[in-house]
Amino acid sequence: SKFVNDKWMIKNGFLNDVQEHKPWWWNIKVQKLNLSAPLILLPEVSCQKAIEILQEKGYDQAPVVAESGLILGMVTLSNTLSSVLAGNVEFSDPVTKVIYDQFSKIGLEDSLGKLSCILEKDHFAIVVHEQMQFNGNGSSFMKQMVFGVVTAMDLLTFVSRNDKK
Repeated sequence: SKFVNDKWMIKNGFLNDVQEHKPWWWNIKVQKLNLSAPLILLPEVSCQKAIEILQEKGYDQAPVVAESGLILGMVTLSNTLSSVLAGNVEFSDPVTKVIYDQFSKIGLEDSLGKLSCILEKDHFAIVVHEQMQFNGNGSSFMKQMVFGVVTAMDLLTFVSRNDKK
């Protein structure tokens, strides 16, 4: 059951830390990973253009974000190429036809321990930062900004470069 699974509880913010023998990096914040700014695609970008952009810029994946700031999902080069080659989508189709809309988000202030739990099941997490915005009539709302995309390789690189043992 999810409710007695500590990793699920950590991933969903119900537990902060449950490991008795935590590694040295467990409580370090995600912001310490020094992630580079992500390449972001708008939903109307075609599959062909997405492939070209990802290859040209040297990225394997990119978040797809609506102009409103809503994070729609993640597009990967391999999924886009395989979908086109299999005939499931056309080069001219919008990238929204090949996005992964099941993804985990993590904040800059969250711990690498929480990130580690997410990456045990997911290939990546989208790092977000919440920002309060005000509209013309003075009402406010929280907007999530994509700060980066983090993979297990990013975590492993950080741990190996900064190993305290």
